[in-house]
Amino acid sequence: MSPSEQYLGNPHLKKANTKQEFTKEQVAEYIKCSKDPLYFCKNYVKIVSVDDGVVPFKMRKFQEKLVQRFHKNRFNICKMPRQCGKTTTVTSYILHYILFNDNVNIAILANKSQTAKEILGKLQLAYENLPKWMQHGVKIWNKASLELDNGSKILAASTSASAVRGGAYNILVLDEFAFIQNNIAEDFFSSVYPTITSGKNTKVIIISTPKGMNMFYKMWVNAERGKNEYVPTEVHWSEVEGRDAKWKEQTIANTSKEQFEQEFECNFLGSIDTLITASKLKTLVFDDPITKNAGLDVYEAPKEDHNYLMTVDVSRGTEKDYHAFIIFDITTIPYKVVGKYRNNEIKPFVYSTVIEKVARSYNNAYCLVEVNDIGEQVAKELHMDLEYDNVLMCSMRGRAGQVVGQGFSGRKSQFGIKMSKQVKRVGCSNLKTIIEDDKLLLGDYEIISELTTFISKNNSFEADDGYNDDLAMCLVIFSWLIVQEYFKEMTNNDVRKRIYEEQKDQIEQDMTPFGFIIDGLNEEERIFVDTDGDTWITADAQEDSSYMWNYL
Repeated sequence: MSPSEQYLGNPHLKKANTKQEFTKEQVAEYIKCSKDPLYFCKNYVKIVSVDDGVVPFKMRKFQEKLVQRFHKNRFNICKMPRQCGKTTTVTSYILHYILFNDNVNIAILANKSQTAKEILGKLQLAYENLPKWMQHGVKIWNKASLELDNGSKILAASTSASAVRGGAYNILVLDEFAFIQNNIAEDFFSSVYPTITSGKNTKVIIISTPKGMNMFYKMWVNAERGKNEYVPTEVHWSEVEGRDAKWKEQTIANTSKEQFEQEFECNFLGSIDTLITASKLKTLVFDDPITKNAGLDVYEAPKEDHNYLMTVDVSRGTEKDYHAFIIFDITTIPYKVVGKYRNNEIKPFVYSTVIEKVARSYNNAYCLVEVNDIGEQVAKELHMDLEYDNVLMCSMRGRAGQVVGQGFSGRKSQFGIKMSKQVKRVGCSNLKTIIEDDKLLLGDYEIISELTTFISKNNSFEADDGYNDDLAMCLVIFSWLIVQEYFKEMTNNDVRKRIYEEQKDQIEQDMTPFGFIIDGLNEEERIFVDTDGDTWITADAQEDSSYMWNYL
């Protein structure tokens, strides 16, 4: 290729509108590649090897399966371990797509813009190593985009709501989607979904290593259940050559078991030291709400003669914090979440109206509002302005701390509950117990998601960095309330007693026996040796020798 035909002096690229002559063999090969992306990838894609430099792409079996699924299906979601060649697989298919389809637009989006650019860089390297007769001329070529003279374009950017707004794309590639914060992921899909569905042949490829029970987790589970159109593909670390039991042992030794489970076992639990044990979190299952509107998700409609309770968390309505409340059916044990509200746009003075409307619909549910900040304003508006009578009050009772009830009087009483270290400690402890003992049924995706990132910090529990705990705190308030005497009288349910009764036999079996035994060393003096090895003598040596101490 002469210098005049090169793109900006790059000998590996030809500029736009450069004429290309083909032999009969090249034409036949071009047609064969256009019809079979797998054949193209195996014979014409080159990658960079750490040890050997630029080498042909030697595909693993799971990579072949991925390419075939990308080609046959519009929607794909892939759960894959680290360093298994997932990026190379995706870029190989995209390379085939832009070569053999005219006027197509592709967006490569990742959790970081630099990551997306690196993916595009791998594709560009593979393009440069194609035979010149297979290449199209280049019109634009930089770190963030490229355009060929057949009209095909690729954009590389970070995943955000504005990344692809206003454009029509034939393929969206979402890399490491699990590492995108939930609020950004939700905004992104609400923004780009019209773009995705605008064509009949548009494709979405979501590929990631799991990190927590977030939107990627929700989409993956729904794909497995057949509740969405995504075709799920899971790759195990052992499908990569050289990875065996010894490799696993070495990797754990060099990192940690938790890190291995997330990055290679593809465990969805992204945080450690969670309040609820990992083994229990894995068993929690979410359902779709029967109705969903403006932040309110309803899982069960109000039932006659059932008792309901709402715990309310109030924020300032900023982007990061959410107003939240959870509706519980407290008629029987196990308690059940029947609805939840989560919204970060509504103003506090409107929030009380939402609470009142929903609470009345649930048989005038009892309401307990957290009042540390502007929650006090919401609680007072709910009771005084909206005349809602079932707002629970709390009163300070010295060492006993806050005590809940209705109609307390005095300066130390207030509508709602003030979150303190004591309240949070008791609430967290009870929450752990009732969830792990199946005394509280959740069923909501966002609640479960928050629990997977509700972790130990500074001798307390709170959301992991970059996550929210508004719904989790509603659960904490509820769990504090259920051991209050007023709640037991209100519902005739004592969850602590119920758990003890169910586990009584096991508790007694686990307790170490404590007592005394006769040693029999002296007939005149009764000598007893307890289980700690201490020797005891009876006060009256003349007592009947058949007397035995009972276990205490």
